[in-house]
Amino acid sequence: MPFLFCSPGLFGKNKPEISALPLRDRVFLDKTNRAIGKGAATLTVVMVLVTFVIVVLRYGFNLGWIWLQEMVTWMHAAVFLLAAAYTFSEDAHVRVDVFYRSWSQRTKNKVDLVGHVFCLCPLALLLLVGSLDYVSASWEMKESSREAGGLAYPFIPLLKTLLPLTGLMLFSQGLVHAYACYLKLKDD
Repeated sequence: MPFLFCSPGLFGKNKPEISALPLRDRVFLDKTNRAIGKGAATLTVVMVLVTFVIVVLRYGFNLGWIWLQEMVTWMHAAVFLLAAAYTFSEDAHVRVDVFYRSWSQRTKNKVDLVGHVFCLCPLALLLLVGSLDYVSASWEMKESSREAGGLAYPFIPLLKTLLPLTGLMLFSQGLVHAYACYLKLKDD
């Protein structure tokens, strides 16, 4: 069950406390989550550097490679897929909180519990299960870029494999957060 150890950080007291999880599980979840987040952040820096190289090669040396341009697009997609659960675990995801911010903590926990159980988890499972055939077909056909000179096999199937992985990570994160909300409601 990846991705949670809510330590105080940018969001301080707004982050859920998960004291019911054993320490070793919290440490494992924290390390896993931070590794994925740092990996996505590193990929962002690599993406910027590759874009810079593309511009210099194209306008400075009149050179260009389709596979290099496609790599930027795929890295961008990977950043979003890998950072989704990490962002959610850090409570840095986009939320429309026009009403939410003025509610009591108990009401927030109720809304979060319902949202995690009935919205996030089912959608994450849909992403997980719904993408398996898509990913499997990509691996079976040894999919490569449609563009001449584009990315070769196995880069496309590797990226597509991130779809069910993202679903799994979001589902796990949703369960952990739902459990935290349940514990807070039970303690109140």
